[in-house]
This record gives sequence, structure tokens and C-alpha cells, in this order.
Amino acid sequence: MRKLSVAIIGAGPAGIATAVELKTAGIKDIAIFEKAGNFCYTIRRLYPEGKRVDRNYKGINMISEGVCSFETETKEQFLERIEKYIKDYKIEIFYNTEINGLERSGQYYIIKAGTYTVAHAYVVVIATGVFDRPRKPSYPIPEEIKNRVFFELPKELPEGEKILIVGGGNTAAELACILSGKCDVYLSYRRPDFFRINEENLRELEKRKDQITFFLGTEIKALEPEKEAVKVIFHDGHTEVFSKIFYCLGGSTPRNLLEKMGIKFKDSLPDIDEFGESNLERVFLIGDVAVKRGSIIYAFNSAHRAVERILEKYHILFNSSS
Repeated sequence: MRKLSVAIIGAGPAGIATAVELKTAGIKDIAIFEKAGNFCYTIRRLYPEGKRVDRNYKGINMISEGVCSFETETKEQFLERIEKYIKDYKIEIFYNTEINGLERSGQYYIIKAGTYTVAHAYVVVIATGVFDRPRKPSYPIPEEIKNRVFFELPKELPEGEKILIVGGGNTAAELACILSGKCDVYLSYRRPDFFRINEENLRELEKRKDQITFFLGTEIKALEPEKEAVKVIFHDGHTEVFSKIFYCLGGSTPRNLLEKMGIKFKDSLPDIDEFGESNLERVFLIGDVAVKRGSIIYAFNSAHRAVERILEKYHILFNSSS
């Protein structure tokens, strides 16, 4: 657990640019938390090899306002540029760490990944991008049980119910830990062992091994209605009835997460000022998570504007902590 001047959530272009701007200004106690295993994960996954990464967006000439900039280049060249920023500015990034909790405690914000606290920070910059749509299973989900099947966390977690969590990543592990002790929790994963979960979550699962039933090496064949519950049919013929099922197969929508943190929305977008500051003092949203769809230069520029505001408005905090 770290005490930070600034915690940045997301290691895409906006998050990296925020770290560069802060380091340039002399702010040292910063770190980035990234749910994927590498920086710029969306670009790596969605851009084909050799794809052009354009400076201008939809014919608009974009002017760089801050330290980070680029001309038109290939995907590979752009990733090399970002990697050089990380090395040159000695940016600390914690990969495979999905942040899903933010709480105010005095001057600090407590930043949580599942059940454990990863940092206390004076300022938080959320640069997660728009995320993916939640991935869904290949088999159909009957209409009668759709209100009992979830692809992201609800605002109110269940208690005293029999719950099945499907997935083998950090989100599945963290949800299982959160619900253990409150519910009868089962965790189903198609592989015989976990291999995508970080060490902290593996330790948390081990602590709760008597509170969680593990269905490893299992795959679900179908779901059926069962009175006021869901009947799960596994490929090996085993069946089990659960009150609710949570799929953690990757992807999530940002609004539910941000509202859970306490961030207000106006229409379909977070309610932020021109610098990206939200209704939560010292919590900024930048890049694609703050607009309908921006560009990489927009992400860089929004990082620059947010950092200028952070330094102007909250410099006393940094002077007392650095």
C-alpha cells in the first residue's frame, strides 16, 4: 500500500501523458494502476499491425498543448514512443491491477482493487478509456432469468444468497472475495488452474478457501429457469441451482463503476468542468472516459490541462508531501 501525491487509473495514452506532465512538473510520488498486463492495451488489441495512428482527428488539425505529442506513425512506432516516455520519465506502473473502489478518508482517497487497498492518494486521475462491452457466453440466456444474470457489479451487492461467479481473472477473484462470508459463493473457471490472477488476489482466494467453492476445469453448457432461481448445466452433466450468476469474462461499462465511486453524470457523460475535475474534489476524468469519443492528441491535451489545474489548485498538498 502506497501513499501517493497522484494515483492514475489506466495506462493508455491519457494516463501515460498525465504521468509525464506530473514528472515534468517535479511531482515524484505518482503511480499508474492498469487492469491489463501492458500499457496501451486497447491499441495493442484493436489496431492491426502497421495501422496508421493519426495526429489529426476526423480532418481536424489537432494542436498539442503539453509535453506529449506525435506525428502520423504506425502502431508499432507509437507504442515505442509510449514505451520511451515510460522509461525516460521513470513512470511506475502496476499491471494486472483493476481498480474498482474509491473512498474519501480525510485528505486522502483510498484506492481499492477488490478487497484490498492499493494506495492512498491526494489526487486521483481516472483515464480508463471507454472500456469494452462486457463479454457474454456463447450459449443463450433465457428471457425468464435475465434479471438474475449479471455482466457487471450491481450497485447493491447480494447477501445471504447462493451465487455463481464465472471467470478466471482478477475481476472474478475479487468479486468472489467480496461476497465470501456474505453469500454462499461458487467460482467456476474452465481451466484447472488460475493463471491470469495477480499474486495479491491469489493470496486473498487462499485465505477464503473455506468460504468459496471452486469449480475448476468446468464449462457451462446451458442455463435454465428453476422457479425463482437459475439452473446451471455443466458439460460433464452436473447441475446446480443458484439464485444469481455473475459473469466476469472481460470488458465492463464505465458508468456503473464511476457512479459506484460517487461520480455524478449529466445526461450520458460524467459531470466534469473544463479541466476534467468531477463533483468529487481532486478526482479528475480525462481522455475517452470523459467524452463521447476523442483522439490520442485530445487525450494528451486533456492530461496537460488537468495537470495544470492540479498544480494550480492543489500545489499546497504537494509541497507538504514531496
